[in-house]
Amino acid sequence: MPTPKISIITICYNSISTISQAIKSVVSQNYPQLELIVIDGGSTDGTLDLLKTYDNEINILVSESDNGISDAFNKGISRASGELIGILNSDDVMLPGALQAIADAYHPDIDVYRGNIQLWNSQTNFKVSEKPSMKFPKVPVIIHVCHGGTFITRKAYQKYGNYDTHMKFMMDLDLLTRLYQAGATFKYVDAEIEAFRLGGITSTPLKKKKEEMAYFVRKNGGTRLHFFLYYTALQFQDLAKHLLNIFGEDFKRKLRYKSKK
Repeated sequence: MPTPKISIITICYNSISTISQAIKSVVSQNYPQLELIVIDGGSTDGTLDLLKTYDNEINILVSESDNGISDAFNKGISRASGELIGILNSDDVMLPGALQAIADAYHPDIDVYRGNIQLWNSQTNFKVSEKPSMKFPKVPVIIHVCHGGTFITRKAYQKYGNYDTHMKFMMDLDLLTRLYQAGATFKYVDAEIEAFRLGGITSTPLKKKKEEMAYFVRKNGGTRLHFFLYYTALQFQDLAKHLLNIFGEDFKRKLRYKSKK
């Protein structure tokens, strides 16, 4: 099987403290068929000047205002030329050997590749491995999105569409659900792909995401009952998390995942 070209998209805004680590983690893969695309949202903290020092590593650099995360993702996808497209957030890190593991699993009949990620508390350096979900029902109660461990073919984006620009929090789950419900082919890759830094939009309160959750369920064929079950289940999960937080974030994850040193 020929070595597939892989496009990595990194979006950023005022990410001067983390963007170098993200870029270096991609470049150090030493993958022969790599395209690195950085979409900057018009940073004002010196991020753009820093990015310009990576002219030899970054193939495409765009810096302009956008209409949110989904819009920035889509800008990168529209410019990507690789058979496979992955997304690495500016505060996350690609793990050694990740691109080769994805390339080794490549087959023209597969649309979506799903690898493991490490949930990473950068303050304590506590890490746990999360295995990605491979099925996305209309009521996705217990789902491991593992966005940074996901690679989607350019052909699949062209066939099924890009990220929904109406969404601010659940665009990755929405895309995977849409692909799964439409019959796209998924493949699990048993490898550690990314260290995902905890925090950011993943810590947004549930109530703030309620309207978008209803939109997500409705657009993917769910009913009001589906949304009720989905939101109620997430409320119970949220309550359990708050109770476990009494013992600390790391303790909570030790109960749920196999700890990694």
